[in-house]
Amino acid sequence: MAAGVLTQRDTYFQARVGRLKLREETDTVPRLIAYDRSDRTGTRESRYRIVEVAQPDGLKAVLSATLGVEAVVAKQRRLFLWRGVRIHLDEVEGIGSFIEFEAIATVDSDLGKERKTIETLRSGFEISDADLVKGSYCDLTTDRADAARSATRP
Repeated sequence: MAAGVLTQRDTYFQARVGRLKLREETDTVPRLIAYDRSDRTGTRESRYRIVEVAQPDGLKAVLSATLGVEAVVAKQRRLFLWRGVRIHLDEVEGIGSFIEFEAIATVDSDLGKERKTIETLRSGFEISDADLVKGSYCDLTTDRADAARSATRP
């Protein structure tokens, strides 16, 4: 089922553990999201906390000054929902098009059902292990910026 198109801007801050981003989205309250997830390829568990933010500009200024900005990721996300899975069709500015499956699990889940549903989707979309991306959009954005800087050095 189609759930809409989202315009998102994520400002990633340098964090000691995991990742920390401020998500600003059209027609939605901005949210600070802290999450920890492996950077390996394949199905990965993500643990996160989300806090709504009343003053995003002030918070962004404080976090930028104290932690530093790692990257800014802008994207258009077409969102679909299927059997408890969020399917993201993302067009990420400067790096390309991606599909992401996000199964939301309850705290007491052994993750077996969620993993099976993700594997069903991967099979249906013919996504092989070679197609999987390691890391996050933040990593892809900073890798591209680093490559561009290296290419312009004498």
